[in-house]
Amino acid sequence: MNSHRQPHPDDPVLSEDVVLSLVRRHVHEAKALTGVDESGGEARAYFIDDNLVLNTQRPHRVRPRTSLEKSAFFMGQLASHPKVVVPQTLGYGREGAIEYLCMTRIPGVALLNVTLEGQARRDVLKTVGRTLRRIHQIPLAPFVESGLFPETGLEESFATTTASISDNQIPWSLDLSPADVAAKALAPLSPSDTRAPLHSNPGPVHVFVNPKTGVFSGLIDFGDAYVSHPALDMRVWPEQVDREALLEGYTEEQGVDDGFMATLQAGMVLAAMMSMVRRPDNAPQAQQRLLQLLADL
Repeated sequence: MNSHRQPHPDDPVLSEDVVLSLVRRHVHEAKALTGVDESGGEARAYFIDDNLVLNTQRPHRVRPRTSLEKSAFFMGQLASHPKVVVPQTLGYGREGAIEYLCMTRIPGVALLNVTLEGQARRDVLKTVGRTLRRIHQIPLAPFVESGLFPETGLEESFATTTASISDNQIPWSLDLSPADVAAKALAPLSPSDTRAPLHSNPGPVHVFVNPKTGVFSGLIDFGDAYVSHPALDMRVWPEQVDREALLEGYTEEQGVDDGFMATLQAGMVLAAMMSMVRRPDNAPQAQQRLLQLLADL
């Protein structure tokens, strides 16, 4: 795969020799660069042989919360949990201006790029739900102590999003103001100290499946991870049928309480508002979704 475009002056595409020299610090038998992909945005992925990936940070595109070091740490914490299928961290470091992460490659393709329906899709999402539950149950203390993972509450996220809607003059046609929508979403919530390490976006772009069998093959990209209520990892699935399958897998061994479901509902409202900021052209559709979500509160 070679999908890279003309790079930014401060973001050159690395030569094969440089890529292999970095990878061979951690995998001595690495043989050849087989592709380059930058569809991920903040990172450029170099594919080596058929089982390795070298990600490099793209300085002009990186967001404040995005971090290869964070991704390396998260996957390292998951290394002792074999039922959680994620890439294995093989090495992280810096070489001059290059920040890199060497890891194993999850086979398959993103669910976003596959037509998967019915029971096959439901089975994948149930597995994603089980995976998220296991991730949320790993010890939180190392993440907090690392200093790499911000703790973000719903109140803070709503405040940031409503300010962005105003500052960017996003079209808004609802009778309630963005601030009023946020207040209505937050009103049912009770104070909770439930926290877990979150992937942040375990959605179709990061869920990988086997394109021939439709079977789940792994979850990638922990670079935007943070600490918050575990229900918020499910807000990236807007369709109810998908969330139902996700929750079926998530609650297979242990249920969730009303507070979890209320937080998920508030998270869905937040996700719809955030989508308006990211894609102002989709504001009318997002506001229709908000109306549906608010009716259920």
